[in-house]
Amino acid sequence: MAEPPGGVGDPAKVNWLGPGELSSLTTRELQQNLRLEKRRERPAQLLFEIPSSRIVHQSLGKHVVHDVVVMRSGSFDSRRVSVERRYSDFRQLHHKLQEEFQEELEEVQLPPKLLTGNFRPDSMSERRLALQDYLSQLYAMCCIRHSPLFAEFFTTQEQMKAHVLLRAGQFKAALELLQAVLEVQEKLLPWQKPTLLVPTLSALVVCYRDLDQPEEAICIANRALPIVRRYGLRAYRAALLELMVDLGYQLGRPVAQLQEELTVLRDSERGEVMQRSLKEVVIRNFI
Repeated sequence: MAEPPGGVGDPAKVNWLGPGELSSLTTRELQQNLRLEKRRERPAQLLFEIPSSRIVHQSLGKHVVHDVVVMRSGSFDSRRVSVERRYSDFRQLHHKLQEEFQEELEEVQLPPKLLTGNFRPDSMSERRLALQDYLSQLYAMCCIRHSPLFAEFFTTQEQMKAHVLLRAGQFKAALELLQAVLEVQEKLLPWQKPTLLVPTLSALVVCYRDLDQPEEAICIANRALPIVRRYGLRAYRAALLELMVDLGYQLGRPVAQLQEELTVLRDSERGEVMQRSLKEVVIRNFI
């Protein structure tokens, strides 16, 4: 039998070995193979880093904001996405989680509020490390990393700002924020339901449509529609279908199936919610 690529002793190629060859491996080589296989099968994890903080000066005072970086473990995640959060945001998250997971959070403590020295470099550095560790402790708990409250901490503020811009007709600025939100949400997806993406994808569709970029709009809509169908999100489904039919006519694409689906949906479920445009649905979601 020809020697498989990498050689018999190559632990990365153990799957090429036959029964006779496998039995000839030493215990040490078998243990090394097992460790490598476990490492390859290890699921991606979320990692949190707070590399920097800054002082924000306002007319009524000043406060510190922390740059929270969210990334997945592994070389496949080359983009580090970050959001800025104040200590008060962490405190609000902790209170919300305590209401739902009081027993589970008994051993997880939010770093205490600093009464003095908040703006000293050494204090800010210590606070960054403490909050970074706090997020890691939360993520380590299955019930919390699957909770919508955990995901909302990283996205809600940016979504709110994006929707304010969207309502004001500032679609380019809204688009930039929404794209950042989507990147964070995609990192959270293994532990969150896909429905997490629908409001963001729908808002992106509206922005692209109103920026006269129909190709981009229908591409994003095609990502959202299967999730909406699967989870029975009725208001989004009708509004998405209507917009996709309009975009399909604009781009000269076949729309008969989409039109039929929309007609059946509206005939079976009448009411105000079925008549809202996608922009109305998106805006109502964050009012």
